[in-house]
Amino acid sequence: MDAFLLQILNGLDKGSAYALIALGLTLIFGTLGVVNFAHGALFMLGAFTAVSLNRLLTLSHEVVDESRVDFLGNPTRVEVRYVEDWFGEAVGGAIVDWSVPLAILAAIPIMALIGLAMERGLIKYFYKRPHADQILVTFGLAIVLQQFVKYVYGANPIPMPAPEAFRGSFDFGVLLGFDPFTIMYPYWRLVYFGFGLVVIAAVFSFLQFTTYGMVVRAGMADRETVGLLGINIGRRFTVMFAIAAVVAGLAGVMYTPIVSPNYNMGMNFLVLSFVVVVVGGMGSLPGAVLAGFLLGILESFASMSAVTNVIPGINQVIIYLVAIVVLLVRPRGLMGRKGVMED
Repeated sequence: MDAFLLQILNGLDKGSAYALIALGLTLIFGTLGVVNFAHGALFMLGAFTAVSLNRLLTLSHEVVDESRVDFLGNPTRVEVRYVEDWFGEAVGGAIVDWSVPLAILAAIPIMALIGLAMERGLIKYFYKRPHADQILVTFGLAIVLQQFVKYVYGANPIPMPAPEAFRGSFDFGVLLGFDPFTIMYPYWRLVYFGFGLVVIAAVFSFLQFTTYGMVVRAGMADRETVGLLGINIGRRFTVMFAIAAVVAGLAGVMYTPIVSPNYNMGMNFLVLSFVVVVVGGMGSLPGAVLAGFLLGILESFASMSAVTNVIPGINQVIIYLVAIVVLLVRPRGLMGRKGVMED
């Protein structure tokens, strides 16, 4: 029972990442009809926004510490962070410690601007082009961004610690009435799962309960009719592209303590997230979220040693096998609209 619950938890945090990236992909496809293979790069750029902020906050300079001397009796020169000079040692240290959550504040405007620049500078020229052309140009853009990050930050993963308050593990065994230390789960993974739910709820609430979101949903269903009402639906769709970029970027920011950022992390999630979108149903936001969590949990169970000992390598292909079965039985996906990807 404890192993079962642990795999559920493992699947939920990975499913959160899949769901967030797939949500952004579906927003772009549902509004603009664009298959954006650069979306994984947005996830990576969000992660490196956190890296950049951490490096900025840890910039330091040398000062003379009169309270300490070297073996010759001269005052010792020590490195002191600028934030500790400006805000004091306690506050400055706390700011550095919480650099990952603070990176959310930086990532929102940065990722929105990157999304706007990407849509206005490149993708708008491919709206009416075949999906194959869209895939090629956005995949090429993803490679360019990936190599740029590799050039600036190097090829090695960059560790990003979670805030000290969330570096331990939570004992679910005690909470659920089992023996202590039977189900230990890292705090930050729970934080990531909760964060994912908040972002997903915010996006759905925006689309469901605001006038702006209602117009966007109407445009997704019938763009021409909404345009005839005098509404610039194209501008609203551009804003949705920026929102999708922000969602992917925030997913990357908060994932950095789980997997150390590296230039290739976007590609690792991109293909799996497209599979999630297809399984959930192209253009279906609820389908993308549902499929993300379901496939994350399924992949977690497939990674158990009891399963891999019987079927070696099943954890590497289980998501694709499920996608094949779903598409054979229901080509439009679990919650896709009738006629989408169906003859």
